[in-house]
Amino acid sequence: LCSFAEMSNHTSVNELLLIGITETQELQPFLFAVFLIIYILILIGNGAILVIVISDPRLHSPMYFFLGNLSCLDICYSTVTLPKLLDNFLSTHKTISFVGCITQLHFFHFFGSTEAILLGVMAFDRFMAICNPLRYTILMNHEVCLCLAAAAWITGFFHALLHSIMTSHLNFCGSNLIHHFFCDIKPLLELACGNIELNQWMLEIVTGTLGMSPFFFILLSYFYIISFLLFKSRSCSTLQKALSTCASHFMVVMLFYVPALFTYIRPSSGSSMDQDRIVAIIYSVVTPVLNPVIYTLRNKDVKGALSKAIRKKLWFE
Repeated sequence: LCSFAEMSNHTSVNELLLIGITETQELQPFLFAVFLIIYILILIGNGAILVIVISDPRLHSPMYFFLGNLSCLDICYSTVTLPKLLDNFLSTHKTISFVGCITQLHFFHFFGSTEAILLGVMAFDRFMAICNPLRYTILMNHEVCLCLAAAAWITGFFHALLHSIMTSHLNFCGSNLIHHFFCDIKPLLELACGNIELNQWMLEIVTGTLGMSPFFFILLSYFYIISFLLFKSRSCSTLQKALSTCASHFMVVMLFYVPALFTYIRPSSGSSMDQDRIVAIIYSVVTPVLNPVIYTLRNKDVKGALSKAIRKKLWFE
């Protein structure tokens, strides 16, 4: 057992222990191999989309600009947790410093909340492209896209900064065992002494609002898109293409939002920690590895650019 006090009082800060995904030692090497493969696939898949979006002039449009941002976020998002998780699979001393823990918490929520907002921005982009096709290039010009992306990144950063500062100023006592595979707010609040009502309020209201607002905006955007396609569009090819593009985005939204909202909107309790660990794997590991697959398999432009890049690479070699 260890105790540590507020960082603001400059008291000594001790290490924390991450329980990980499982405490069964026999499973550690197998899980290491599984998550290493997943992490490599995340880097390759999202990295390939990022390179293609930047290098191919045909993909220099708002939709692919935001897709490039999403791929960049998925790389960063998984890198916050997976390297430390992989290290702990091979280590008998699964520790993380308090400063390292707060840093991990900050960047996890920075990239996570940015992605939540970006998915809302992507839904707005699809709404503009389908419902206002004649004015789309004017309304969604380069400057507007940059501003929307910057707003998502900046909002995500300050939302995470708020949580990391508030969490670092808590008093902690008793067990230093975090019932999770990374440093998150709810497991840390379980270890905190004293009054944590403000932190819980921030988690449920501020994070809940930041998560639910883009989600409802996405649902509203798709309601208008579907209404427009059903009642105003007369072209079957336009309808098919629009639904295909929207289906890819909606699948990503469901994979990300449903488990994330399940974790952070639900009241915190000790019995929910095991469930939170399992659910966290979906939105922090499974979603980043599936996003490139979903967008690549369902998007002819991305598939075409990817195959062209592969052929060009093989030709020069």
